[in-house]
Amino acid sequence: MIRELQKADINKVADIWLNTNVTAHHYISSQYWQNNFEIVKELLLQATVYVYEDNQEIQGFIGLNDEYIEGIFVSNEMQSHGIGKALLNYAKNKRNKLFLNVYQKNLRAISFYQREGFEIQCSGFDEATKEKEYVMEWQQK
Repeated sequence: MIRELQKADINKVADIWLNTNVTAHHYISSQYWQNNFEIVKELLLQATVYVYEDNQEIQGFIGLNDEYIEGIFVSNEMQSHGIGKALLNYAKNKRNKLFLNVYQKNLRAISFYQREGFEIQCSGFDEATKEKEYVMEWQQK
């Protein structure tokens, strides 16, 4: 089931955010993610966030800022079970166009987004992490 984030969900969602980032971005110091943990909790409560819940257990979420995907995060143990795709499809049903930034070293995420119809638009650089990234975009056909 996909539903909107509730305030009571914030600790579980923030834990998924932290654990997923540390695992997926091994080329960025885990300290970077830990240092941003509290501010991200506050930002999540201000964003449009949809959680994927099964048996009353949150297993993933997507954060949106209008047409921009702030991120799709699925708990490490539930990845590759279609949860990210379900969350992305949910967002696609609400928007005609979506775009996001993804680190160029995150080949798994790039492949996922390309499979889901996103195309690389341009390259960029994330000053905070000193990592190259792509801007990827999807449009309703």
